[in-house]
Amino acid sequence: MKFGIIGNLDKPELSKVVALLVSQLDRSGMEYTLETRLATLLEKNGVHFKLKKTGTREQCYRDVDMLVAFGGDGTMLAAARSVGAAGTPILGVNLGKLGFLAELAPEELQEAIGEVLAKKYVVEKRLVLQATVSASPGSVLHGLNDVVVDKSRSSRMINVDVYINDVFAVTYRGDGLIISTPTGSTAYALSSGGPIVTPTSGVIGITPVSPHTLSGRPLIIPDTDTIRVVAQTHSDEILISVDGQEEAVLKPPAEVNIRKASHTVNLVKRVSRSYFDVLRAKLLWGRDARGT
Repeated sequence: MKFGIIGNLDKPELSKVVALLVSQLDRSGMEYTLETRLATLLEKNGVHFKLKKTGTREQCYRDVDMLVAFGGDGTMLAAARSVGAAGTPILGVNLGKLGFLAELAPEELQEAIGEVLAKKYVVEKRLVLQATVSASPGSVLHGLNDVVVDKSRSSRMINVDVYINDVFAVTYRGDGLIISTPTGSTAYALSSGGPIVTPTSGVIGITPVSPHTLSGRPLIIPDTDTIRVVAQTHSDEILISVDGQEEAVLKPPAEVNIRKASHTVNLVKRVSRSYFDVLRAKLLWGRDARGT
């Protein structure tokens, strides 16, 4: 089995944790490719490895069986976009705060890799959104979490017309609109009042941000539907954001078409841990705040 290894170089514990993985893979005789900058950091910190092979980030997920990503959820989102249609399974090790996507704790790493080598793991196929902006026909953006239409720097609300399969559905008035995958239902959409959706559900969520009326409620649609949003405002710009990492600033009226992408993101999960275990541990889901 061949692994690609990448990481967020800003994490102070990165070298120590990656060193554990490299040592385990060396003992097991497994092949791996370290991202060049990560390999340089390891060597600088005195970490030695036998089967030294380095490469670009792209080489770390091409021609490998699994990508191991060290960091937080931001690292996982970036890795998911990098992998794209290649479909390389991604195992996330959390060196951040919440770690909802990168759910594996460093102290679990060696046991989890042992399970991977014994083929005792599952791969979850996660829905990806594809967004195209009418003002830039050749520009296609992909998001594992969400596509957000936002009022940008203006303090004035925006009007967002939503069309489902080219049929007008509703106009939301407020600070913006979140179109989310089931994976993204526990991200920005959740903080805006959207529902939690189990990650393999075949649906897309539409959640208004700070709607101006009480009737502006979230909507769940099948992932086979297409969405077209037209945003208008009295200010001079609309912001389109994908996974909070890629942005486009548009002149109103701004039109964005969103649909399910042709590829999925494949996340490696431990057999012993359910999605509901993660909800309870990471989001304290269902916990009684009264402590009784």
